[in-house]
Amino acid sequence: MTFLRGLPPISDERAEVLILGSFPSAASLAARQYYAHRQNQFWRILGAVLDLPLHEMGYAEKQAAVQAAGIAIWDVYASCERVGSLDAAIKNGVPNDFAGLVATAPALKRVCFNGRTPGRFAPRLAALGLETHILPSTSPAHAGMSFAQKLAAWRAALQVGRLSSQFASVS
Repeated sequence: MTFLRGLPPISDERAEVLILGSFPSAASLAARQYYAHRQNQFWRILGAVLDLPLHEMGYAEKQAAVQAAGIAIWDVYASCERVGSLDAAIKNGVPNDFAGLVATAPALKRVCFNGRTPGRFAPRLAALGLETHILPSTSPAHAGMSFAQKLAAWRAALQVGRLSSQFASVS
């Protein structure tokens, strides 16, 4: 089994929402980009929520767009052992420093977990005073819901209160 290190967060002081995955796929680690696997629906779903063509943008443009929308992206694990890309294969995971991220993002209010595996960390983030939402995974391995069903859940979690007006101003 190979010991792997994750990616740094996409975050700045404007972040109001943190989206947490479990750990980057093999494709994402190779590309050094979040959600780089071409079949992962993350950029299409988030782009639809923000009304931006994120899936068509270059990675630097994606990062700038999500940060401008007040969104941070990271994973629950900083490192782990894993063969392949499935969450079920993660062993000996070392959690990221969530308290450290919260300290650098004073506007952070909400955490949305991209699937049930990272959602296991909801109590830790709630203990930091953050609202938590466990959303359907955008992974191609999670085929139990349609794109439309996933999109509806993501829209509901991301577009509430002040955030929805902020997202509307991004487009």
